[in-house]
Amino acid sequence: MYAQTFGCATCGIEGVPITVEVDLSNGLPAFEIVGLADTAVREARERVRAAVRNAGFEFPARRITANLAPADMRKEGAALDLPLALGLLAGTGQLQPDDIRGIVSMGELSLEGLVRPVPGVLAMVDACRKAGIQTVYVPQENLQEAALVTGVQAFGVASLQALMEHLQKKKLLLPADAAEMAQSMSPVLAGGDFAEVQGQQGAKRALEIAAAGKHNVLLSGPPGTGKTMLARRLPSILPTLTPEEALEVTRIYSIAGLLPREAGLVQQRPFRQPHHTISMAGLVGGGSVPRPGEITLSHRGVLFLDELPEFSRQVLEVLRQPLEEGRVSIARAQGNYTFPASFLLIAARNPCPCGWFGSQGPHICKCSDGEIRRYQKRLSGPLLDRIDLRVEVAPLSYGEMKSSVKTESSACIRQRVERARACQKERFGAGGTLVNAAMTHSQILQYCHLSTEAERLLAQAFQKLGMSARSHDRLLKVARTIADLDSSEGIEIQHIAEAVQLRGGEELEGL
Repeated sequence: MYAQTFGCATCGIEGVPITVEVDLSNGLPAFEIVGLADTAVREARERVRAAVRNAGFEFPARRITANLAPADMRKEGAALDLPLALGLLAGTGQLQPDDIRGIVSMGELSLEGLVRPVPGVLAMVDACRKAGIQTVYVPQENLQEAALVTGVQAFGVASLQALMEHLQKKKLLLPADAAEMAQSMSPVLAGGDFAEVQGQQGAKRALEIAAAGKHNVLLSGPPGTGKTMLARRLPSILPTLTPEEALEVTRIYSIAGLLPREAGLVQQRPFRQPHHTISMAGLVGGGSVPRPGEITLSHRGVLFLDELPEFSRQVLEVLRQPLEEGRVSIARAQGNYTFPASFLLIAARNPCPCGWFGSQGPHICKCSDGEIRRYQKRLSGPLLDRIDLRVEVAPLSYGEMKSSVKTESSACIRQRVERARACQKERFGAGGTLVNAAMTHSQILQYCHLSTEAERLLAQAFQKLGMSARSHDRLLKVARTIADLDSSEGIEIQHIAEAVQLRGGEELEGL
């Protein structure tokens, strides 16, 4: 007896429909799974065997061969348990071949026949849509996720027995109502408010510019000055995710298995804060079958690297490609994988190993000159060149901490940021560029018009700071963003001056 059904697997952050073929023949009882299956897929034999029996169905004492096509693609995870069980039941005549024709099922089976949630459902259901498949059966806890894909009828399945009753027309399941699901969705991630931060007006201004133009930021200062507090509130002033961006983020979190159970669309921008002991694979992604790393989990959001010099130099250097291109490529023997990585980098560091170099007051730096130089040289020039804003965060005075003056809320700052983003969207049109930080050199020449005084100051800064061509272009991008926040058509001298200071050119204040 032969039966065919369909399942789905993931490859990178994409779903791939899988043809599940089951053949039953005479011979010694055995259950073999072929088609480049990993350990989790091969172990499905025992899960399917127990689930079929405990759900009240017959498991045949025959030779069973299950093939997963395409055979040259590695399959991993437990999402193929359910289609394997359906193929087996159809092959033994307990289901009619027509009952499973044209459908896709996915889910992990428990030994008693319950269907457990699996990661990557959004990507897999979207792959089914692209393949022209109109009906999918997913674990009940993944139903909100599956309902995000339009054009596909998704059913939530709680158990193998419930699915069998539905396919046999005994007790029908109800398809997901996308509109009803959308009403019940709640934000998955949350952040703080800038109104909670006392003082630090210079740092807040820098973060507003960073949010408006998507510029990378480095916060420097002694311990306890509020660098982490400021960084964690940056997502609260970023523009709201568009529906397309929200789907991108949700897909990534689904693939990574980080989407909370029974959660739908991710509605808040991600904020990731990996520890400085993270490996290169943990940051950029990796594994025999590559999985998303922290920079991909930060896509459309913020990647915060606290204690930046403490990260391995090798780990930091791999940031250079995604910072420039907004994606990361990983090569493996079975193929190349590309993960999106368009994130806003915010980093923090102390001025020296003990953290108190240059501080005034009771704390005295005990580091030697050599230790300070070695600490500061842990960051390479090419990496620092890709950080647009370098901000000194000084300790607050007692009066600033106890001030009763109300500070500006994130909502107010976000309004200015969204106005600046709208200006950029109108400027670049449908050309693919969305923010000033992503401008090409030709776009800089086209849109960064300087006044005579601004041109003169930029020339002085270029000579005195020994700027590279990349630094020159990045400074102009920052100045363009400052001008957008001021609703200015051209770039004036005050915009260039602020951009130079934020890039670490305080010595030019007298020019």
